[in-house]
Amino acid sequence: MVVFTGAGISAESGIKTFRDSGGLWENYAVEDVATPHAWYKNPELVLEFYNQRRKQVISAKPNAAHLSLVELEKGFEVVVITQNIDDLHERAGSSQVVHLHGEIMKSRSSLNPSLIYQMEGDSILLGDKCERGSQLRPHIVWFGESVPMMDKAIEITEKADIFLVIGTSLAVYPAASLLQFTPEHTMTILIDPNANADELPTHFTVVAENAAYGVPQLVKKLLKAYV
Repeated sequence: MVVFTGAGISAESGIKTFRDSGGLWENYAVEDVATPHAWYKNPELVLEFYNQRRKQVISAKPNAAHLSLVELEKGFEVVVITQNIDDLHERAGSSQVVHLHGEIMKSRSSLNPSLIYQMEGDSILLGDKCERGSQLRPHIVWFGESVPMMDKAIEITEKADIFLVIGTSLAVYPAASLLQFTPEHTMTILIDPNANADELPTHFTVVAENAAYGVPQLVKKLLKAYV
């Protein structure tokens, strides 16, 4: 089973998303805090923005949807592919998580992308450097950057028997293109309160509920049916 998650699952843990506020993240335009240009223009602002988001993630807790996905591992081999940069899946207990857009609880060298570090505190400051002397930046895929984990995500998706989509608008590319790589036999299920079955392929099963309610209900049905 491949579980593809987006902002909707984390929103129910209190983590804000820029799409909920007219293209702004806590009053910052995306272009000012989440692009390579923003980093070159004002790295201190970018660091402070992500420091605040990191504190928000640390204070958040996994919700019923995150916890239910762990229950699936009792009967399925489950890989979570997430667009989210928080660590709520890991903290809930999911054993296999692929982050397409990076991980806010990690930092990395601004010059060497292979130098990645698990953070112990909540902040990266100007002057914090990697072992080779370059400024540390958030381990995040910014708008305009390539998605290095995309190939791995495609490889996983190509093996899916069940493809479960939770809390994503399927509008952010290239991540949304994963659906094109599911095998013909794959059962595809979408859990989203705003899902419109008429706008989706006929092979989709739609659960028009929020994640914290819809996921636990679906997990019970899947475990009962297949385990």
